[in-house]
Amino acid sequence: MTTGSKQRMVLFVERSYQQWVVRDPEGNFWLLPVVDNPWDYRQPFSPTPESELEPVPGHYISMLGLPFYTKDEERGVLMK
Repeated sequence: MTTGSKQRMVLFVERSYQQWVVRDPEGNFWLLPVVDNPWDYRQPFSPTPESELEPVPGHYISMLGLPFYTKDEERGVLMK
């Protein structure tokens, strides 16, 4: 029996844009605007070699109200 690992979302800050970026469980990147319910207004994001993505500690995830937030992310258990 083989057990696969489930990829979780990862939250980044994009330093050059000064905005949140999320990698969803499917591996897609999204730029989140600074509005209420940012997930509803997300835009596709394609990281480039010039992107300045910095991982953000898990406790920031809950404040954005993302639809795939779990307690593991709050504790900082993020997939790489």
